[in-house]
Amino acid sequence: MAAPENRTEKYARVTSLEELLKELNGNLEDPNKAYLNDSAERFSKIFLMGPHRSGSTLFMQWLANTGLAAYPTNLLSRFFGAPLVGAKIQQLLTDPRYNFRNEILDFNSDVNFSSDNGKTKGALAPNEFWYFWRRFLPFDELDYMPPEDLRKMADLDGFRDELNALANIFEKPFAMKAMIMNQNIPELVEQFDKALFIWIRRDPVFNIQSALEARKRQYGDINTWYSFKIKEYPELKNLDPLESVAGQIAAINSSVEQGIADLPDNRKLVVQYEDFCQRPEYYYKEISRRLAEQGGVDSVPEYSGESEFSNTNRWRLEEYSQEEAVKVYHRIAEQQA
Repeated sequence: MAAPENRTEKYARVTSLEELLKELNGNLEDPNKAYLNDSAERFSKIFLMGPHRSGSTLFMQWLANTGLAAYPTNLLSRFFGAPLVGAKIQQLLTDPRYNFRNEILDFNSDVNFSSDNGKTKGALAPNEFWYFWRRFLPFDELDYMPPEDLRKMADLDGFRDELNALANIFEKPFAMKAMIMNQNIPELVEQFDKALFIWIRRDPVFNIQSALEARKRQYGDINTWYSFKIKEYPELKNLDPLESVAGQIAAINSSVEQGIADLPDNRKLVVQYEDFCQRPEYYYKEISRRLAEQGGVDSVPEYSGESEFSNTNRWRLEEYSQEEAVKVYHRIAEQQA
């Protein structure tokens, strides 16, 4: 992603916070290891794949509200280097089982359905958890490595054990965004017997619009690359913004499609954003069925979530027309096919 100094003031990193979190997580490294004694794969993992700005944050907020799975919260994200300790602290502060005479209720905010470039508000709202992922992945100039290099250089075993232990603490399947490995899905598949890979897919034209808008919010213009640097980044980064983003979205969708192609049906699910907005309960049942078939869930709560969501697919961009976006995306997708 672009260097922090290029961000607009609203999205700039807070240096003092970064330093505090680095110090805190470093000091908690040894206590975190003590909780790795229970790292058997008892519960499924739910990995969300697909392009940025495809509806994945709304999907995570919805899934969090269903109670079906645990997930990385904004509170837990502060413990990216010691998430097992963080999970215990989160339980202490927010789990009703440990609520003594209502002493601490401040952290139990509802998970709503608003976000800003993937960022949510509230201690228990879903977090993207990318700092956690980067502890185990040796990505450098690109957020991708050839499979054999990744297997040799990444700490995939450590990632697997810590994630299994995290799910075991919460005693639920654990769901999280995994777009950082959109182009290394087979290497992630190898680590888990109980895992569901969900491809969040959106009408590519409106996905392109949303990605361009995210660039403008994050960096003040539509020219600066936004989100993970995929393997096609060197060829795409200096193109016209519409061409660049269209190529980015097309490449990611192609990689995810190939990455999950050989998985059995109970380990993958394609979620079309527009359809999900119309009937979220259908997808809840599809996810629940797959987790049950994997043997990766103890019980499935009755669905009590939203009946539908508003679809935000309306053309707003001033720099390009919808027709231009359609034309460019289809041309690029055909070239990549």
